[in-house]
Amino acid sequence: MKAELVEQIKTETDGWEYKDGLPEDLHGFKLRHIDAENGDSYELFAYENESCHRSALAYFHEETREYKFKIRIGLTEFCLMQYITDKLEVFEGYLRHYLEQSIHDLGQYNPETLSYIMREQNITAWDYKPHLPPVLEGFELFITPDRPVRVLNGSYIIFDYSDFALESNFIIYYNEFRSEFYGEARIKNIPEMNYTFDSDSLLELEERLREHLVERLREIRERSR
Repeated sequence: MKAELVEQIKTETDGWEYKDGLPEDLHGFKLRHIDAENGDSYELFAYENESCHRSALAYFHEETREYKFKIRIGLTEFCLMQYITDKLEVFEGYLRHYLEQSIHDLGQYNPETLSYIMREQNITAWDYKPHLPPVLEGFELFITPDRPVRVLNGSYIIFDYSDFALESNFIIYYNEFRSEFYGEARIKNIPEMNYTFDSDSLLELEERLREHLVERLREIRERSR
């Protein structure tokens, strides 16, 4: 970050009473005060639960010159759109309004976050879950279909096989705007798309998983070493 911008953010947030008054524990997440530059961001504070591989970070982004609130679930990170603003006082208002619920939903599955379209798809009752073992090719089943996770642009994580030590995973998403299932991997934390798992229905997805899931996980592991 440019030195003058870092100084600007430090000046704006110096003595910020709201941040100083945040609870040390919120729904099982521990507060970490940061106040430090990290790449193209100035990080303010985070709530973290490393045992469940989840955290939330409040920060200022140099490129967009905006305050943001970023969620990390396993190896997946995304910003919550309702927090984005270029003014600290507005950011504080958003935090006061949304923070507790955001942290609650980060740590506990909240079916109220499912859209109407997701409910209509009935993915949470998908009977393929018995074919997704807790560990497969050394990857842990981190997110399961009965507890999907809403991310960005109308997409939900349906399931996630992760190896956190290798910073690698494989995810099946459902996009409600396209009404499509698709797969994405992270190999040493670098995203990689392929079209092998693209499906228009759960039945089609099941066929592709039976044919290709184990092979894909083996490939990810080999390339992550």
